[in-house]
Order: sequence, then C-alpha cells, then structure tokens
Amino acid sequence: MPIPHRVHMAHLPTAVEPLPRISKMFMGTELWIKRDDQTGLAFGGNKTRKLEFFIADAQQSKAGCIITRGALQSNHCRQTAAAAARFGLRCILILSGHQPREVQGNLLLDLLFGAQIVWAGNDNPEQTLQRVIDKEKSEGSNPYSIPMGGSNALGAYAYALAMEEFLGQNTPVDRIILATSSGGTQAGMILGAMLFGFEGIITGISVNEKAPALRRKVSALVREAAALMDKDINLQEDDIVIRDEFIGKGYAKVSELEIHAVRLFAAQEGILLDPVYTGRAAGGMLALIRSGAIGKDENILFWHTGGAPALFAYGDVILSEE
Repeated sequence: MPIPHRVHMAHLPTAVEPLPRISKMFMGTELWIKRDDQTGLAFGGNKTRKLEFFIADAQQSKAGCIITRGALQSNHCRQTAAAAARFGLRCILILSGHQPREVQGNLLLDLLFGAQIVWAGNDNPEQTLQRVIDKEKSEGSNPYSIPMGGSNALGAYAYALAMEEFLGQNTPVDRIILATSSGGTQAGMILGAMLFGFEGIITGISVNEKAPALRRKVSALVREAAALMDKDINLQEDDIVIRDEFIGKGYAKVSELEIHAVRLFAAQEGILLDPVYTGRAAGGMLALIRSGAIGKDENILFWHTGGAPALFAYGDVILSEE
C-alpha cells in the first residue's frame, strides 16, 4: 500500500507507566497507563497522532484552510487549531451551541491559536459545517474538512500504528481500556491489535452513545482503515467491546463517577484526567474492577487520551463537596 503522507509533531513514543498506588487499592490488579496526554501539542492528547496525517493530507491537497467541528470544550478542536497554527494554515472551528459568557479551558486555547469560531447556535452543527465549507469553496480557499473527533479511515490508521508502538514497549497486559466516542481511536487500536498481534481485550468506555450504535460505527471504521492499508481482516461486530452503562445523564454531564476518578488519579498518581472523557473512562474502569466484571488478576492498561484543559471549565463541579 502507499504509505499516507505524514508530518511529525507528536512526541513519540509516549510513555507507559505503572499506577502503583491505585493498583494497591485493588489487590491482584496491576494497572498501567499509556500517556497519550503527553503527545506534546497544545497540552497533548490522542488527536495529535491523527493530525500528523490530516495536516500532511491537507498540504498535499493545497488546502487554504482546515475546518472541523466539536463541542464547546472539544479536545479535538483545540489540537486541530494548534496543528493548523504550527503549519501556517487558517483554521475554522464549528462549535455546538452558543458563545458562553466566559472564555476558559479549550475555548481559550482555540482562540489563542488563532482559530475562527463559528457557533452553531440552535442549528445542526453538521449542517453549519457544510455551510461553512460551501462558503469557503465559493471563495476559492479549497477547505480541508476533518470529521468530528478525527474519526475516519486516516485517523484510525494513526491508532493502528499507535498499537504497534505500544506492543514494541513490551508491557504485557490482558486488557486495554479507553474512552470512546466518535470511534476512531478504538477502531484503530482494534485494527492494530489484529495486524500486530495483541491478543488481549480492548474495552471502550462510551462517553455518550449506546453500545449497539457505537459498535456499528467502530466496525465500519476498522474496515475502512483496513481497506486504506490494503489489509483483509475478519472482524465480527460482536467482538467489539463497548461498555455503555456509565453514560449517566449524558455527554459532559459530570457525576460522582467522574469526580471520584479525577480526584483519585490526581491525589494518588499526580495524573490529570478530564471530566468528560478520561474521567468517565477511568471511573468506569474502576467500577468494573470493583464489581468483578474485570478480573482482579488481570493486568490492565488505561490508555490516557488527554483532555486536561477541560478541567478549567469544570473547576466548581470537580471541587464540589461529595
């Protein structure tokens, strides 16, 4: 297969570290963490790996600007804005809802990186995105659109390579746990596991979508990324492991589950989670261990996908009395 073009900006390989103090709380369980919160771009995060390919593709297509969309505190949008700034590309971000009174967290960083913000307001964000793309095309700027979360075949390809990187770090684990939402990161990891020989379980903790729908999305992305790599795979949709019982009241609705996980990782390991993605995934992981759904004899890797800047938009919630 032709290797997709790639720019280099991520600090790779990211470290794999033990979580000794939290592990002691679950006798028999050995916990590790993959530090993709330290990929080096704009406070780091998993999207940096994907953006190495998106930016290269945009350069190849001679794009006049980068356009993507996300929620108010989107980690993907923050990293996209930073990558565009680094490579001298104009960036337009379509953010859901209305402009808030306070500029904090990822939104502050979006603006510092020079991104133009378009608020979807009460409109469908995807339709707003398409209107902006059409406007840019009419003005001759040749926009390059990145899907929400960077979840397409190219983004998943980046995480197939991330799995190859992890397996080269020789940390034997039985299960990998991560936050999953738009599906591209988990899809890439599943494909990488199939291609590079990881025999453990990859468990996605859904932050916003029920398992059946998200499983279909992940399955499609695995197949698309495999096709990009000219690989034949035998994937059964039922083999994709997604836990959706921790969604609670919905996306970005912070509960005791996330608050406890954020506080625990900070106080016990000096590691910052975010309350929307990694906080929910870590909280779900701990709940599954406590309940016995994950065996206490398992060695577990928590794949930290980043998101710490969002903490500054949730300070009052995180520090509220339990």
